[in-house]
Amino acid sequence: MRVRNIILVGPMGVGKTTVGKALARILSMSFVDCDVELEQRTGVSVTTIFEIEGEEGFRRRESELLKEIVERKGYVVATGGGVIMCEENRAAIRSSGLVIYLTAPVNKLLKRTRNNRNRPLLQTTNPEKTLNDLMVVRDPLYRSVADLVIRVDDRSPQSLAHRIHETIESHENASSQPR
Repeated sequence: MRVRNIILVGPMGVGKTTVGKALARILSMSFVDCDVELEQRTGVSVTTIFEIEGEEGFRRRESELLKEIVERKGYVVATGGGVIMCEENRAAIRSSGLVIYLTAPVNKLLKRTRNNRNRPLLQTTNPEKTLNDLMVVRDPLYRSVADLVIRVDDRSPQSLAHRIHETIESHENASSQPR
């Protein structure tokens, strides 16, 4: 594996954490989830950070943490769904390794996040509209940084991790062939 890091981007509920853990095991790399790391450092949940500092305070903390994490080597990194909104974050993500955009239809994302109270942006009267609105804005940003786009569909996290591994290997083999 020649990549410095593998960065997973995509909307909330797409499976970045679960797929990332499985991929890290397959590749014998370390794994870090930006939201979990932030919670461990602050001692409170993402929801609590949102309640106390608002989205702006959370995004500031998220950006500071991302800058630190992308300097590491040998990691599979699961980013937060909104990290992509800041141009500085997009530049940091682009420069830190292979970027994989995990995507899924909004109805699948809604099904996966419906009962999760730890999704502050979805604590609205119409979470489906919120997810749709977020995807309209964020999908082009995810695509702008992605080296690979993987549609999640109904595959298991392990199956997706194996598919990503195979795709990375074939991509690396193709790029190492003489032209």
